[in-house]
Amino acid sequence: MTIDVLQANVESRLIAEQGVAARVAAIVEPVLGGLGYRLVRVKISGLDGGTLQIMAERTDGTMTVDDCETVSRALSPVLDVADPIERAYRLEVSSPGLDRPLVRRSDFERFAGHQVKVELATAIDGRRRFRGLLLGVDGDRARLRRDDTAAGEATEVSLPIADIAEARLVLTDALIAESLRRGKAAERAARRGDDRERAASAPSLHFQPGPSDRRASNQGE
Repeated sequence: MTIDVLQANVESRLIAEQGVAARVAAIVEPVLGGLGYRLVRVKISGLDGGTLQIMAERTDGTMTVDDCETVSRALSPVLDVADPIERAYRLEVSSPGLDRPLVRRSDFERFAGHQVKVELATAIDGRRRFRGLLLGVDGDRARLRRDDTAAGEATEVSLPIADIAEARLVLTDALIAESLRRGKAAERAARRGDDRERAASAPSLHFQPGPSDRRASNQGE
């Protein structure tokens, strides 16, 4: 494993979960790192009788159906033992998708030039929500050219990444076009026998364990 990959694996998320989701993240993140993946987001919802979504990716930003299955099979027994969620749930492992969350500094650098939506934990000048063109990173701040300005407001803002509660890409024609370009590049790489280069922004992929998932079966699911 190269130094660059090692550094990518240990890059901390600057936007993380709270409460039970944070406990789940602390359990699954080391497992993902050991497999060569990194955690993007943990989300717990009441859908379908209870769903635990683990959003993950490779260090190059890719995630295939096979990757999702590999991660799911590795995490299921670990979560069964740790038992961080009291009620029954269905484990779902997914890729970040096109309109992905931005959780690391490198995400804000990589997707500069694309439209984003940002919500702050603490308001700046009475505003918590921003939308516009991501210009990049300046120190510990994300620079944004807003398209939601009101009269008298600054067009460009600098938002502390540490204060961002949620940030994600907006699905646009430019984002889709970039994904298609990466997809074609991945096809060419596959023809050369290189299966490690895949489209970085593929549509969201999911894997849900079947009835063999021990926790779900114990609860009669």
